[in-house]
Order: sequence, then structure tokens, then C-alpha cells
Amino acid sequence: MMDPGSTPTPTTTATPTTDAAPSSGALHSTDTPAAAVQRWAFVISQRFQHLLDKSTPFLLYRWIVFCVIAIIYTARVLYLQGFYVVSYALGIYILNLLIGFLSPQVDPEFQDLSDGPVLPNRSSDEFRPFVRRLPEFKFWYSITKAFCIAFVLTFFGAFDVPVFWPILLFYWIILFTLTMKKQILHMVKYKYVPFSFGKQRYDGKRANPAETSSLLPSRD
Repeated sequence: MMDPGSTPTPTTTATPTTDAAPSSGALHSTDTPAAAVQRWAFVISQRFQHLLDKSTPFLLYRWIVFCVIAIIYTARVLYLQGFYVVSYALGIYILNLLIGFLSPQVDPEFQDLSDGPVLPNRSSDEFRPFVRRLPEFKFWYSITKAFCIAFVLTFFGAFDVPVFWPILLFYWIILFTLTMKKQILHMVKYKYVPFSFGKQRYDGKRANPAETSSLLPSRD
């Protein structure tokens, strides 16, 4: 029984909320095929980059792998007797990489306009290591990837353009000779060597014989 003077109190019913965050499985189940492909490509690229980072200190083994790939590509081109245009383009790209590998990061002609490391010009100057415009690892990675791409292209007949290959070989040799001559003249002019063999290395400060004798106790 309700009191005649009392007013009824409204009753509230709890409504379920639908703002809960979906689980990861629900997200993956609702992904579009394009999103799934992008996710898998990102995972594969991360693992590939991890392998590249781990291979950085193994210089000899990396270049052995490159030599094997280059031999396989050369053998396939000789066996097919074709794809000379692909090989010519590969040679031009390798020549471009080689120039970057042999060139300093800062050109001595413009070193006064930049704040980067400069090359020593005299024997009394402070020794500075040679900093390449194209580091060794990037040079190896680029040239290895170029050979792999060229090897894949040999499976497509559209890239087998008929051409008289001795002309391409002769033109590439002339281009290589002129380019390397210009690079060697640049090295001679600015007195630098793009290799670390035989360069001075820091092995600790050697004591001067005169200073060493002065530290010995005198005999009275």
C-alpha cells in the first residue's frame, strides 16, 4: 500500500554500454585484406632489417655472398646469351656506386663552404679518418640488391632487347676509363687515399726518450 501523500520515485534500469574496446582478435578479424598485407609487410621488413643489422660486422662473409650472387648472374647471362641491356644498365649503376664509395663525404673543393670534416693537406695536420660519401655497408647492400634485381629480370623476355653487345661493352669501358681517370686526378690534386690501409692509427702516446731519461733517478 502506498501512502496517498507520497509521490512515486522513478526507477532507473541499467542499460548495457557498448563503448568497450574490442579485443585484438576482433581487430584482426575486421581488418581489410590491404591492411593485413601492410601489417605482414611491416613485420617482414622489420625482420629483414634486423638481419641486416646483425650482418654489419661480418664484412668478409658479406662480400663472399655478393661474389656468389655475381657469379650466378654472370653464368646465367652467358648461358642465355642475352639480356645485354640489363647488364649494361647494371654496369652503369655499379660505376655510379663506385664513384660514391671512392669519394669523400665533403668535397675538398667546397670544404670552406661546409662545416663537415675536412681532409688533411700537410703531414703536420691532425689525422682524420677518410669519411666516404657512400659507406661500405650501403655500397655492399646497393650492389648486391642490384645484382638480385638484374637476376630476376632475366626471367622476363621483355627485357631481352636484341643489341650488338660489343658496342655496349666498348662504350662502358670508355666510360669507366674516363670516370676513373677523373677520380684519380681528384685524389692526386687533393692528396687523399680512399682506403685505410697503411694509415696512421692511434696506439697510445709514446713517451719521448728524453722525457723518459729525465724521470729516472739520478746516480750521485
